[in-house]
Amino acid sequence: MQLQPAALTETGTAICTLCIFLVPLTAAGLALVNTGFGRSRSAAHSLLSAMCVFAVAALVYLMIGFAFQGYIGRPAHLLSIGGRQWNLLGADRWMMRGIVFDGSSVSLVACLQLFCVALAAIIPLGTGADRWKLGPSCASAALLAGITYPIFAHWVWGGGWLAQLGGMASCGSGAIDAGGAGVIQAVGGLSALSIAWILGPRHSKYESSGMAIPGHNMVMVLFGCALMMVGWLGLDSAGALLFAGASVNSLVLIAANNVITSSASLVTALIVTRVRYTKPDASIGANGFVIGLVSISGACSLVSPVEAAAIGMVAGLLVPFSVEWLDRLGFDDPTGAISVYALGGIWGVIATGAFAQGRPGQWLAQAAMLSALLGFVLPVTYCLNLLLNRVYPQRIGKDGERQGLDMSELGAGAYPELAQVTKDYLFR
Repeated sequence: MQLQPAALTETGTAICTLCIFLVPLTAAGLALVNTGFGRSRSAAHSLLSAMCVFAVAALVYLMIGFAFQGYIGRPAHLLSIGGRQWNLLGADRWMMRGIVFDGSSVSLVACLQLFCVALAAIIPLGTGADRWKLGPSCASAALLAGITYPIFAHWVWGGGWLAQLGGMASCGSGAIDAGGAGVIQAVGGLSALSIAWILGPRHSKYESSGMAIPGHNMVMVLFGCALMMVGWLGLDSAGALLFAGASVNSLVLIAANNVITSSASLVTALIVTRVRYTKPDASIGANGFVIGLVSISGACSLVSPVEAAAIGMVAGLLVPFSVEWLDRLGFDDPTGAISVYALGGIWGVIATGAFAQGRPGQWLAQAAMLSALLGFVLPVTYCLNLLLNRVYPQRIGKDGERQGLDMSELGAGAYPELAQVTKDYLFR
């Protein structure tokens, strides 16, 4: 049978609402991580871009995104194949008309999704750091919020065909993604992969010594990770309540699994860097922590703490090798977003099928979900951004990149005192 959301009591509704209120901390933490991994000459631009992308994604989702995503039991476009009706696309009203924001399930979903789509849209900003212009990044976010995200979210969370696979005896409960490992993280990560492909590497990235360009503020990165942890507890808890049939009592398990998976992933990533490079690496450690959160999202309410630790250990092993491998292939990804969110989200989808308790055949539904990510989301996202790049070039010019996005696009730097001190020192 298709997995149905749990009927929330008045207490459950209040707890779910509180969890939703925590989700913006995830976006705030991600914005800090993206900024810290970039250069100081583009710091203000990075944070402003996150705010603008958040706003654009939320507004576009309000206007058309929710209409395409819809919700279980609401109007949808159906296609009859083999005598069965398959749900392909939401057919709700534009501008969320007809939704009463009174704490009902549909109103909670609509509110949560405004934050989720914005979070997915912020992920690619880290990959495009130091060279992605503000206007095109907002336009790209609009495409994600209006097309790719709501369509895929409908298939998984809106009663679409991936969720309907639960009606087939061999596919468990249909595609499961409690906290958005696939719907949010993998969609955002695959968008980041498309952006890296289209923008190309930063100038001087692969010149001379070939050393990586260091982030300008690792303290900001690590503090951002801590903020993301708090927001992630709310994100996974609200998602599990609304999309995975979890009860309020399971929130304790969700919190424990988040802590255990991120901890196991962090420790594993640091051990790998210690063995390979003789010293632990702070940037890989940060990415290891976050990929743990990403990978547990899909099955956060469905696995035991021991299984959560195993999921985190695999994630921690993946991230250092993935970052290095992508770098060798020429993908300039300052934050490691492709490794953390695309690969981590994909691993989360697979892990849900492998570890979900009491659901034989679940791996088939998760395999279908993975195929939809790689066969639909990635090519559509790439083509949309490639077309956008033709009509609205996304990359800053070489002189603008050398000067920094703060000065070239905003006309002022993020650290004017530091610039003045440097200037005074040079002219002594």
